[in-house]
Amino acid sequence: MLIRFFFALRSAGLKASITELLALLGALEAGFASASLEEFYALARMALVKDESRYDTYDRAFTAYFAGVDALAPELLADVPQAWLSKQAELLLSDDEKARIAALGGWDALMRTLAERLKEQRERHQGGSRMIGTAGTSPFGAYGYNPEGVRIGGVGRQGRAVKIWERREFRNLDEREALSPRNLSLALRRLRRFAREGAAEELDLDVTIRDTARNAGMLDLRFRPERHNAVKLLLFLDIGGSMDTHVRECEALFNAARGEFKHLEHWYFHNCIYERVWRDNARRWSEPTPTHDILHKYAGDYRVVFVGDASMSPHEIAVRGGSIEHWNEESGETWMRRVLAAYPKAVWLNPVDEDAWRYTPSTGMLHALMAGRMFPLTLDGLTRAMDRLRR
Repeated sequence: MLIRFFFALRSAGLKASITELLALLGALEAGFASASLEEFYALARMALVKDESRYDTYDRAFTAYFAGVDALAPELLADVPQAWLSKQAELLLSDDEKARIAALGGWDALMRTLAERLKEQRERHQGGSRMIGTAGTSPFGAYGYNPEGVRIGGVGRQGRAVKIWERREFRNLDEREALSPRNLSLALRRLRRFAREGAAEELDLDVTIRDTARNAGMLDLRFRPERHNAVKLLLFLDIGGSMDTHVRECEALFNAARGEFKHLEHWYFHNCIYERVWRDNARRWSEPTPTHDILHKYAGDYRVVFVGDASMSPHEIAVRGGSIEHWNEESGETWMRRVLAAYPKAVWLNPVDEDAWRYTPSTGMLHALMAGRMFPLTLDGLTRAMDRLRR
């Protein structure tokens, strides 16, 4: 069955590997999912799905493949109004009273009786021993007590329900959604490229075994440099003005980037790149960094990421003196072209919704300067940006 399930997932577009399938089989043999379909759902997703944005695809494929398995009978699929299960009271019984409450006589009888109750009941019940409700001794409902019942909604308390019936609603993962600190790191990892750098400090087990065998069993330890992310990144962050509303997203991106890239340099700018940028906003006027120094110091193998909403007067990009803070001898467009010529692998991340870009002329101008390499600061946008930088 799992082989067909594996190919059903691949047919749905999930690129699960044989290694991952073997890991799932090993987990099942170890008893991690027992006989529960819900536990198997979670275990299989953990083993076979590598990207959170593919969870919705997995859900649809899983539902299609296991349709009808461990499901309630059709006559039991009626909706039970939430008002019937409102927790206004909770039944508290003594041990003697609980001992006098009998079960209905097994699973089949329990399901037949539930179907009958659904046909009969027309309103909410609280207390009592027969209908679907709360705080009673009926085997159907929530917040009451029965040694063998069906919990419908609510929260488990006694741990005695033989079946739990509740409507579970989940929101699909959307690749257009704004990024969280967690999936920021996942998206940035698409840019990682590992290389071995530094001193030989890590044991190379394969070479050690080979050379020891060649030495007739005399141990010959071999070491190699550790693997590090070899990608080098220059990060330019727009700060102040209209970017104040996007501080939280930019902070999350900055912190995630610092955790993912060993070679990361960052500077701030306002609205557009000019002849100087800065590392410390409190010392932006006293300790600026000339943009020319950056272009001459860092080699062309660095990737560049601009982060900004690209919302400004078009004059700030197109003309001398267009900056709103100082007299710039050369236009922002001139400086942008210099940076892009020095670092061809560059992208612009925009925290503004992509549908709104067309309403701001300056955004269109920078989009054109970037040759279309402007992406929204969303999961899908950051993923596309990292893929573009890898080329």
